[in-house]
Amino acid sequence: MGKNKLFKFAEIKKMSHVFEPTMEDIRDGMTEWKGKWCERIFQNEHPITLELGCGKGEYTVGMARKYPNRNFIGVDIKGNRIFVGAKQALDEGLENVFFIRTKIDMITHFFDKDEVDEIWLTFSDPQPNKPNKRLTSRSFIERYLQFLKPNGIIHLKTDSDLLFESTQKEIGEYKYNVLFSSDDIYRDITQLSPDEQEILSFKTHYEKLFVSRGSVIKYCKFRVG
Repeated sequence: MGKNKLFKFAEIKKMSHVFEPTMEDIRDGMTEWKGKWCERIFQNEHPITLELGCGKGEYTVGMARKYPNRNFIGVDIKGNRIFVGAKQALDEGLENVFFIRTKIDMITHFFDKDEVDEIWLTFSDPQPNKPNKRLTSRSFIERYLQFLKPNGIIHLKTDSDLLFESTQKEIGEYKYNVLFSSDDIYRDITQLSPDEQEILSFKTHYEKLFVSRGSVIKYCKFRVG
């Protein structure tokens, strides 16, 4: 492992706005903030947005900067990626940002019923050979329903035709309520409000790579319950 990664891993352990639970913590129910994020962590009653598979946290930090009266939590298993967003939030003094280093499969261990208002899935792995591992598959939607508020919104932004098309299929099969959908978001972005246009203009590290290779970016937002 490179020295740079080791440095980042050591640094995030010092950050009070990054939680790195062990599997033993999760197994033993020691995720003590479940149901108490606003009370114990953010110390306010503002809405909570999750970015699942947040990578370097571009959306988590970008939205936190834009909306100081909302709380944002980025979740990813890669500590060296989380370090980038966590350090940026720290440097900017953003108090409405938190990160969890964990597998998204474990997400129900961290949030209680009706605790989360919104979920962003930004350039998730399309899992070509494991459809049940896609973050918009029914197996994951059932997890989200355990903590997403009624009428809570899920956003998907992706370069993957496979993930976008499989999501559309799931939406149709389970009759989710589509609020907006585009197979080329930058072609159709003016159909959205100025606020939404600004948010969708945030570009993650991966999006920049994909766009440079000629990929077309897709986006949809929908309600599942």
